[in-house]
Amino acid sequence: MPATKKDFELDRYDVNAIADYYRNQPFKVWWRCIVIFVPLIWLFLRLRLNAQASAKELKKLAIESRKLLTRLGPAFIKIGQALSTRPDIVPPVFMDELAELQDQLPPFPNEIAFQFIRDALGADPLEVYAEISDNPIAAASLGQVYKGKLKTGELVAIKVQRPDIAAGIALDMYILRGISVWLKKTFKFVRTNLAAILDEFASRIFEEMDYTFEGQNAEKFAKYYGGLDEVYVPKIYWQYTARRVLTMEWIEGIKLTNVLAVKEAGFDSRHIIEVGVQCSLRQLLDYGYFHADPHPGNLLVMGDGKLAYLDFGMMSQVSAEQRFGLIEAIVHLVNRDFTALSKDYVRLGFLTEDIDFEGIVPALSEVFNPPEGQSLTQMDFKDMTDQLSQIMYDYPFQVPAYYALIIRSLVTLEGIALSVDPNFKVLAVAYPYVANRLLNDSAPELRMALKDLLFRDGEFRWNRLENLLSNAQENPDYNLNGTLDKGIDFLLSDRSEFMHDRIIDEIVKGIEVETSKRLPERFRTSIIGDIVIDPKVKATISTTEAPSSLGYIARLWTILQKDKAIAPADILPLATRILSKRQTLTIGRDVISKLAQRSLVRVVREVLLRDEKKYQDDKQQDLVNNSIRNPQGEERELVGSGLRRPVNGRSW
Repeated sequence: MPATKKDFELDRYDVNAIADYYRNQPFKVWWRCIVIFVPLIWLFLRLRLNAQASAKELKKLAIESRKLLTRLGPAFIKIGQALSTRPDIVPPVFMDELAELQDQLPPFPNEIAFQFIRDALGADPLEVYAEISDNPIAAASLGQVYKGKLKTGELVAIKVQRPDIAAGIALDMYILRGISVWLKKTFKFVRTNLAAILDEFASRIFEEMDYTFEGQNAEKFAKYYGGLDEVYVPKIYWQYTARRVLTMEWIEGIKLTNVLAVKEAGFDSRHIIEVGVQCSLRQLLDYGYFHADPHPGNLLVMGDGKLAYLDFGMMSQVSAEQRFGLIEAIVHLVNRDFTALSKDYVRLGFLTEDIDFEGIVPALSEVFNPPEGQSLTQMDFKDMTDQLSQIMYDYPFQVPAYYALIIRSLVTLEGIALSVDPNFKVLAVAYPYVANRLLNDSAPELRMALKDLLFRDGEFRWNRLENLLSNAQENPDYNLNGTLDKGIDFLLSDRSEFMHDRIIDEIVKGIEVETSKRLPERFRTSIIGDIVIDPKVKATISTTEAPSSLGYIARLWTILQKDKAIAPADILPLATRILSKRQTLTIGRDVISKLAQRSLVRVVREVLLRDEKKYQDDKQQDLVNNSIRNPQGEERELVGSGLRRPVNGRSW
């Protein structure tokens, strides 16, 4: 049975129901096709004719594209915003322009808005609310907002949906989806599943149009992140909320991008931006539930300095597997392991298993290798994403929907940050969070990521551990005792058994190096000898500036106590825990055993070398003596011994 318009408007996004409805209205579909595609085809032809155009001409065409999408209405505004994060579909110059699409349209009449309130809440607006503004204070593509007051005195924001918006968006999606399916079947160069992308995005838009979903999103967001000291999430008033009307707490604040006003209010814009970055990282990597549209209008600085989040219509979810995959990709990025990074893209769904990495790996290396003298964290996130976007456009990448929303979120946040402080580096603020997470999270995936970061070619990289600890301490959530507890639990657990031999080797090497430093010079060779065969370790021994393993541990202990010394009362329970572990006894026994074995080998070696030296000395002396007693055999014996008689043959 075909869906009716009423059924359709009240339902979630349903491909089959929409198709059933509009299949029976061909004239409406064809007229909308003319309205959409006549200007779009004309624009496309101009793009083709100007394929070799200058950057200035392409920029002009990109601006026209943005204006056209705005004229075509809410669905195309949303699609344009989504395409601004799709480097596998849109060239970079157009992505930048589409990112400027404004979600603003003229308001619709109050009479219609107030009627929706009556229908949704069962009473006239002035009966429901103590006050409501005469006109909307803001109008977007999906609805408009009034300021009001409840009869209990609370100030509220009242959001009312536009009329007939569901039918219009569904019609556009029906047309575009049909074309996407045809393109995918007809043209081999279309690698991305456009229909799936449209379905995903249409589902998000329909959820955004149901204000009960937005209210639930706000409460879920508050549950996860509302407890953060400097973050605030407004309250939802469910008694005054329905599918087409949302009533939430009114937030009085200053736009984060209004640096002067924020400063006059006595707050540090840069610090508040850092709060926003930290909150975004928690959203992406802790719970995976994130605000996908953090534009300046949705981030306000409140009177008490807290950062308030608004508008929870566009939210997204990242699975645990995807979150761990992103962190592993960050580790491989820090390690400059671009082969592993390219394989991360396979696991994260960007590339297929049969991809040829021959060209992609060097391209990634070029993007993520910072200029000489600059660390990775000092690079601009937007510059990196722009270059990565070009790679994704040039190679057969398929960008998952969740990643597109992540990039949109982070790039928008960096744009806000740069408007506040032109020298702000998102990566420099983000890495301490990742470092703290690697050191403190007990998830097996992150333990393996930590192992990959700290070990390379069988060697423990102390400098990386120093860097991790130093960065982690910059993170507001850094917990020294937690880091020590989790680190010790991990190092002394069965899960890290693969590291125990390396830990033992490092301890033994450290003891030998430190012992050698405290002995006179003539004994050092006999203590170290050729037992320590690793050239790097020999370099450590011979260079007083390079610390030994135990020296590194001393330096790490200093780093750990940089901000706050570890109290003796904290050390005792920690030491008790370490000594009570079965693995501690095993490692201690193995260290003693290895030291004893190496000492025994050293003693035997010294005895054998001493005996060999005595034997050679005695033999040489015998030869000399024998030559003196037997002049006839002098030349033969002396030559054989490596000695030569003077030319006169008589005097020595």
